[in-house]
Amino acid sequence: MTALAPAKQTQPEPPQADEAPDAAESPLEGFRIGVTSDRRSRDLIEALERRGAEVLHAPALKIAPVQEDMRLIEDTKAVIAAKPDLCIATTAYGMRRWCEAADSFGIGDELLDTLGNCRMFVRGPKARGAVRAAGLADVGISSDETTSTLVDMLLTEGVRGKTVAMQLHGYTDVRQIERLRMSGATVLTVTPYRWVKPDGEDKLPRLIEAACSGNLDVLTFTSAPAVDAMWSTAHEMGLYKQLVESLKLNVTTAVVGPVTAQPLLDAGVTPLIPERFRMGALIRLVCEHLALNHVRRLDTRSGNIELRGRSLRIDGQQVELAPAPLLLLRALLGAGGAVLSRESLSDLLELRGSVHALDMTVSRLRSSLPDGKLIETVVKRGYRIRV
Repeated sequence: MTALAPAKQTQPEPPQADEAPDAAESPLEGFRIGVTSDRRSRDLIEALERRGAEVLHAPALKIAPVQEDMRLIEDTKAVIAAKPDLCIATTAYGMRRWCEAADSFGIGDELLDTLGNCRMFVRGPKARGAVRAAGLADVGISSDETTSTLVDMLLTEGVRGKTVAMQLHGYTDVRQIERLRMSGATVLTVTPYRWVKPDGEDKLPRLIEAACSGNLDVLTFTSAPAVDAMWSTAHEMGLYKQLVESLKLNVTTAVVGPVTAQPLLDAGVTPLIPERFRMGALIRLVCEHLALNHVRRLDTRSGNIELRGRSLRIDGQQVELAPAPLLLLRALLGAGGAVLSRESLSDLLELRGSVHALDMTVSRLRSSLPDGKLIETVVKRGYRIRV
């Protein structure tokens, strides 16, 4: 419910339905973005929607309730008994949850005493904040907020014969654990949050289908396990290869940091990664990428055209198009007035060379536009935008 403004203030008049929104205020207008996170998903969804995006939310995984995670308590007791020399804290949420879980089982003070007697290393500023909030102190922080750099620091210092406790973050970085063990360390791991399948399991398959069919512009991830869950579901659907191909060519992937990126990179998909591994930086990067690469503008005899994702405006007027005519128009706009052959357009629309199907799509496009003459036929060659 929207709060009423004080009586003395004058509310600005809302824009008319046919009035083009300010691109600075709605940089994501016309774009459809997939969100796979469960924890803090509402923050991300609201931020995207405020910027004009249509959001498809399909949590790939959710965090298991701490009361059900007896493995966490057993691992915590093992750490307390081992009295480690070194401890790695990777995430703020994981550190807080670890302490809270230990408290709930009556071993919180023992855990803090144990961690207070070892040398703490943290992966980033947020993890450092959580460590200090617990009354602990750290002796080192990763320069780029990655576990691999943190392990580099420990190996430089020397870990042979030492016991290292590592707080994981739901995605086990086996390579870093093995590096420590191969260097002579005893490594104990603790996973304060584990991933389980969420309620409404049909949502993720629908998101995968949208990505495969090109009905999605961006797919966001905030955890590596969510990527793995998506791969697993795509395999079950028989769509894994098609999904990977679509993410390589048609759908932009965006992740919060390099750890989350790794399962995508392993599959040959290169995601957007913000310089600062924060949700706000991720949103800004998505906005900048779409503005630079997926907004088409062209001055024509029929008016000024702007195509933002699925939102078409001609001289500021909103024009609704079905998916196939929209795809056709996007290609013609990209050509900037140059002729596109019938064969290339037929391949783009996956019409298998059907002349009649292409002609029908062109006809539907023309009938949907304020001025059908915008789409010009070039005899024996193809079609172009009339500029």
